[in-house]
Amino acid sequence: MTLQLRRNDAPIRMRNYGRIVQDMIAYACTVTDKTERESLEVYIAQCMRQRNLVWNKDQEAGIARVKEDSIRLSNGQLPCNSALFEQLVAQPNQFPSYGAKKKKK
Repeated sequence: MTLQLRRNDAPIRMRNYGRIVQDMIAYACTVTDKTERESLEVYIAQCMRQRNLVWNKDQEAGIARVKEDSIRLSNGQLPCNSALFEQLVAQPNQFPSYGAKKKKK
């Protein structure tokens, strides 16, 4: 006897982030521990920032846009007001520019 896996057929709200980020945000909304929730917010924001860079190669993936999108995806349940999130805002973009070409020697 084989078990069938449940398939998630719900539409993706923001295709540039994908279903995995959407599911991570849904899980983070259910977490009640404050420190775990803050660390999840930061991790999700870093994933969203990286996905946004891959999707929009020409645009800078600002943390303000990531914050707005995470609030929109969580229906206001993840406000991203923690001190860890503010440290992430202060950091420069750590991901390489995918649109830039390498120089030949």
